[in-house]
Amino acid sequence: MDPTGQVGQGLKSLIITAFGLMLIVVIPVIVMTILFAWKYRGTNLAAKYTPNWEHSNIIEVFVWAIPCVIIFFLAVLTWQTSHTFDPHKPIASEDETMTIDAISLDWKWLFVYPEEGIATVNELAIPVDTPVHFRVTSGTVMNSFMVPTLGSQIYAMAGMANDVYLEGNETGTFRGRSTHYSGEGFSEMLFDTHVTSDADFQAWVDKVKQSPETMTFPDDYDKLAKPSIANPVEYFSQVSPDFYGDLIKSYKAGHGGTDSHDEHNEARESSMPMSAQAAE
Repeated sequence: MDPTGQVGQGLKSLIITAFGLMLIVVIPVIVMTILFAWKYRGTNLAAKYTPNWEHSNIIEVFVWAIPCVIIFFLAVLTWQTSHTFDPHKPIASEDETMTIDAISLDWKWLFVYPEEGIATVNELAIPVDTPVHFRVTSGTVMNSFMVPTLGSQIYAMAGMANDVYLEGNETGTFRGRSTHYSGEGFSEMLFDTHVTSDADFQAWVDKVKQSPETMTFPDDYDKLAKPSIANPVEYFSQVSPDFYGDLIKSYKAGHGGTDSHDEHNEARESSMPMSAQAAE
């Protein structure tokens, strides 16, 4: 409820407006429930007893008209905001949109910066007031990418290219997470999102480029993709060209993360309740 950026602030406004509209029904119902219980209590002999009463046109009008009007306004509001804050809709800005690839693994996040040629694990940095186009996918089971302070969440699924546009208008560090249960290490799929000035962002990029580690596909990727819980932050100074596209294509080609893909599923299934495994 303390968002930054166009999307986050817009969603907060939607939540508060919808909550207020629903209170128009909720508050009178709570008040009348208390009043009726008090008025018609067993010790109140002055209350009028009308066992044959069964209908009132006035009450029917209020019972049906008010909720219908509220539903109408909620429908219009939801329609408008669903299109205004469509996660796939680019954010209008004078600044050039930045692209970052967000890839969910068991149980960590891999972020690839194709324009900078770097990659990180469980740490994200973006310049302030810069629209960011997140290209989202999964190297394993379905997850959901979200930085609550910035706004919308979007699903990450293996072999599927998804995307969401977000922006931060205030500098600071905000917690990102997966919001879809995916096994034993799900609760540790957390990462810090640093919204920084342009100068600080460039300094961060330069720091990542000093790392001796690289991220090639599929060799380095298959090593990283093995299940781990509470994985520490990692930096990769070089990344394969079109890493994101190669990962998507690998599922169509039957790669699917080679042998480690089977290890992901075995580890995940062993950590899930029997009911969840049966459902799958």
